[in-house]
Amino acid sequence: MKAVVVHGPKDLRIDEVADPVCGPVDVLVRMEWGGICGSDVAYWRSGISGTAVLRDPLILGHEVAGYVAEVGSEVDGVEVGAKVALYPASLVGDYQVAEDMRARTNLWPEVRYFGSAAFLPHEQGGFSKFRIVRPDQLRFLPQGVTTKAGALAEPFAVAIHAVRRAGDVADKTVLVNGAGPIGSLAVAAAKAYGARHVTVADLSEQALDIARAMGADCTINILQGQELPQDVDIAIEASGAPAAIGGVISATRRGGVVVQVGNLPGGDVSATLGNIVTREIEYRGSYRFADEMDEAIRLLDGVVDISPLQTHEFDILQACEAFDVAADRSSGSSKVMLKLS
Repeated sequence: MKAVVVHGPKDLRIDEVADPVCGPVDVLVRMEWGGICGSDVAYWRSGISGTAVLRDPLILGHEVAGYVAEVGSEVDGVEVGAKVALYPASLVGDYQVAEDMRARTNLWPEVRYFGSAAFLPHEQGGFSKFRIVRPDQLRFLPQGVTTKAGALAEPFAVAIHAVRRAGDVADKTVLVNGAGPIGSLAVAAAKAYGARHVTVADLSEQALDIARAMGADCTINILQGQELPQDVDIAIEASGAPAAIGGVISATRRGGVVVQVGNLPGGDVSATLGNIVTREIEYRGSYRFADEMDEAIRLLDGVVDISPLQTHEFDILQACEAFDVAADRSSGSSKVMLKLS
């Protein structure tokens, strides 16, 4: 089968690899659609994503969906042909965690994730014709959700988790800083949960166009000198730019909440944080998601239209071109989709 494999910095190949063999407790999924994530681009650009360093060839991709192609003899309740998105995480190790942390599976001490080089051997991703998974990694898609939309249940879950980390957003004013895919999906989630007014800030007018299509009430182009709003109830920082954090905190009302979902650099960063103290602002991190994929799929079924986010699509044989487009903000891309089979 064909697979999108990163071998090193700037070394992305469409390789021919062996078809996986479905064991008695496995499910074989024929992949159909995948979304290119910033972490995929990071591995391709530098061989590093966050603290994970590429040491062996790695099949990329963790935003994926397709159809069940084969079911192991010991697996019950799964039928060939079922339409599914894939939950990409596997909790590893026998750790003792506090009772109040058991449901927060995204914070488990050791998690293997599709398309991640965090551990050796690397966890191969889903940008391939087939992928073997455990039955519990299947997330069944309702009739009204296509596999193209279902492939984005994973990043939508990330955005939903960030919005939930802020608490109840109903009738609140919200600022989303950064109109990339996660920021725009956070807009959709905040509106779905009843936010009264959502403002989005970014440096790109094309990205802001997409945010508006995803439900933003107001957009701010920082490059044009437009200023952030003042005294918002909740701010979601989705850009991951340390220089932006101080301004986002200043835009948040006294006693408000800032959620950091944009992935910050792994080393030291410089940011203006004094207003956290003087304004008693709660600054909360948001990492991946726990069980929010189910909620993402529910919202995709007739509540939230994510098609404005899916700006480009390529065949798997065009993966190198697709990554060029995904990495180039001037291309107008938001979520670049790969047709995997």
